[in-house]
Amino acid sequence: MALRLTPYGGAGTVTGSNFMVETGGARVLVDCGMEQGTDFCEKQMYGRFPYDPSTVDALVLTHAHLDHVGRIPKLVHEGFRGKLYMTAATKDLAELILQDSVGILFEDAKRLGMQPLFTQEDVDATFPLIETLDYHTEKEIAPGISCYLRNTGHILGSASVRLTDTADGTTLALTGDLGNSPSPLLPDWEAIPDADAILMESVYGDRLHPGRDDRVLRLRDTLKAAIARGGNILMPAFSIERTQLMLYELSNFFAAGELPKIPVYLDSPLAINVTRVYEKWGPTYFKPEAEDEMKREGSLFEFPFLTKTLSREESRGIERDHRQKLIIAGAGMSHGGRIGIWERKYLPDPKSSLIIVGYQAPGSPGRRMESGAPRVTLGGEEVAIRAHVDILEGWSGHADRDGLLSFAEKSLESGRTKTIFVALGEPSAERFLAQRIHDFLGATAIVPDVEQSWLISKDSVTRS
Repeated sequence: MALRLTPYGGAGTVTGSNFMVETGGARVLVDCGMEQGTDFCEKQMYGRFPYDPSTVDALVLTHAHLDHVGRIPKLVHEGFRGKLYMTAATKDLAELILQDSVGILFEDAKRLGMQPLFTQEDVDATFPLIETLDYHTEKEIAPGISCYLRNTGHILGSASVRLTDTADGTTLALTGDLGNSPSPLLPDWEAIPDADAILMESVYGDRLHPGRDDRVLRLRDTLKAAIARGGNILMPAFSIERTQLMLYELSNFFAAGELPKIPVYLDSPLAINVTRVYEKWGPTYFKPEAEDEMKREGSLFEFPFLTKTLSREESRGIERDHRQKLIIAGAGMSHGGRIGIWERKYLPDPKSSLIIVGYQAPGSPGRRMESGAPRVTLGGEEVAIRAHVDILEGWSGHADRDGLLSFAEKSLESGRTKTIFVALGEPSAERFLAQRIHDFLGATAIVPDVEQSWLISKDSVTRS
């Protein structure tokens, strides 16, 4: 007996996570995400799946980021009728993400002259298929395949997925994304000591993050300098985790008197609703220190001069506030959402500041701005960049080079794991991390190709 692993997305690229795991009698997908880059959703994502969705028995989600969940309604539209398994926090976040995507994808498809990736009806058909799982609980999710989740500390509810062939006990684990531990909010990632093979992410497989204390001080000093310049401050931030971290740190800076108290606008309905989910599930999923802080203060994300703008009318009202202000909005790579409105307005102003605090995919407007481009196209309009641009490393929710190697080392300690597959990264990062795993840990490390199948047994890992 053996488990067959086939990457249909997420090999050789950071986004588009989509991995098939099969036994003789069952097919399980792990993640079904969008590939993102130049377009909000890359054109190839509109094509049919390279497998028949109606033959898939179950889909397990590692977490709720769009590049891991974004094509699920399309999968349902094309015939998937199995169960969707995820943590309870991932369920709440995934529902918000998919609802939010419908309108954006409609506009994206219209611009591309294509049919939308999915519709509201497809989203509505998806939700009844969801069943939640707790961490550290074994459950059979398809004939002959059981599932076990562990915390990865990446975002609220994120999980690694260990799949077991119940006939002979062969196991394969897929990490999804591993957190940049330690986090002020979430527990550290958990190692996986009980898998015959592991597929792990490698987004920052060739790079180091600054230490937590250094990144907090740099954020404070960057904000202080931006305020001193006198212009408006823009912060494109992912709605899940990055926005909550920024609100948490801002609250601390203002409470300690470390920054002048300027108006802060959270101009993102999705981020506002995600923050509510964080407050709902914090007592269940936060690390003990953050739970204690929540009990003392009531909220980790509120401060007196924070304004949340849910409606478009409230958002338009920001322009009528002529004071200097900080605007936090999505999308995190500047490829959509309300941040584009403010970037088009304020990037040509040399007194303004753009603060980039997250990973920017190749081809995205954010990556071009990060690389120092003098102009960028936003919403079909070419915009001159005269604003001061700061790139703050270390705020990614992904483990860095040493964190990833540490995860591999801890997971290999039991001696059970024979092979580590390195995926979910740019090719250079995948290869660099695989080489380090081989050189430093003496383990077999493989960088798989898309649609390349591997057979995993208790004794070996071979090409199929």
